[in-house]
Amino acid sequence: MRLFTVLAVLCVALLAATCRPGTKAAAKLKQLERTWLHAHEEDQGDVQVYRPNTYAFPPSRGRTGFAFEHNGIFTQFDIAPTDGLEGHKGTWTAENEHTLRISLDDKKDPDYQLEIVSLENDLLKVRRIEK
Repeated sequence: MRLFTVLAVLCVALLAATCRPGTKAAAKLKQLERTWLHAHEEDQGDVQVYRPNTYAFPPSRGRTGFAFEHNGIFTQFDIAPTDGLEGHKGTWTAENEHTLRISLDDKKDPDYQLEIVSLENDLLKVRRIEK
């Protein structure tokens, strides 16, 4: 009987730990942690489409993008004067499960928000909101 009680308490504790608010949102944000490049061919109106940098993109004259790291480090990739990519370091923070605040260290661009419209394994759709 005592073993049954211990198992029951353990099951309740595990259920409570996996049902915490924000756990689902945190797992979804974890999917962001990679380098994404702009698949401009797939944009729809003001919604921009990004794919992982490992995606087989069609030929293009350059692709911008960004990288999210788990510790809040953000890198924005712009096309450099020499046609390569130029990285601008900054930070990202989740304002809620659908909105990210982006702040670049060099302040060349003002802070902005990214609204996550859709996030799947190999597809990220965002709407950029200027502050």
